Amino acid sequence: MTENDANKLYDRAIKRADGTDPLVVHVRVMGRSRDIAFDLLSINSESNDAMIRQAVAQFMELTPAQLRDTVIERHENGNMTLRPEAVFG
Repeated sequence: MTENDANKLYDRAIKRADGTDPLVVHVRVMGRSRDIAFDLLSINSESNDAMIRQAVAQFMELTPAQLRDTVIERHENGNMTLRPEAVFG
């Protein structure tokens, strides 16, 4: 099993070692959707958008260019969503 093994990541994303829910980035990109705990990405709520995109790209084995047109939403509970830019009209 690798460090990025899906079962390990899921277990780590849903509970911290102290039993509390971790802060996560909900990622929707290229038809995939997943929650990734901040600590797995080495980011925090103060990280800027470029840092978050870089960390997600590296973690998901994508190029930064693949996340260039994404939007990062910051939620009141501390979590974030990284998603494609919505086009209306």
